Amino acid sequence: MSDRIEKTIELNAPVSRVWQAITDHREFGEWFRVRIDAPFVSGEVATGQITYPGYEHVRWTATIKCMDEPTLFSFTWIPYAVDPDTDYSSETPTLVEFRLEPTSKGTRLTITESGFDKVPEYRRAEALRMNEGGWAEQVKNIKAHVER
Repeated sequence: MSDRIEKTIELNAPVSRVWQAITDHREFGEWFRVRIDAPFVSGEVATGQITYPGYEHVRWTATIKCMDEPTLFSFTWIPYAVDPDTDYSSETPTLVEFRLEPTSKGTRLTITESGFDKVPEYRRAEALRMNEGGWAEQVKNIKAHVER
């Protein structure tokens, strides 16, 4: 089993536009479907409420790791932490990286989530499967958001 998920998509939007869509907490929330409480700040915890149908009970929590404009935005989080009755605080988070590269038509966005080998074995396969599907959906969402 792989310890990572990687999705790459070509976006018909300049790097500056994609950067704004992934680092402005309001815009990120629009396409990611989460209402984030405050702006992203490197080194700080970001929180919010998931707005995706069926997951509205889930609080979104991530620690912003890097905001290296305009090439790298990253955060850590506990993957697929959706059971409100489970304490995930002792788990090692995965690292999510958004890498932006200019192309002749706009931007190549690569999203990588790594560290699934540290997710407890009893939930590793499900977390990997669910996040694989989630990132497949999110690349479509950001494409629609920045190209509208």
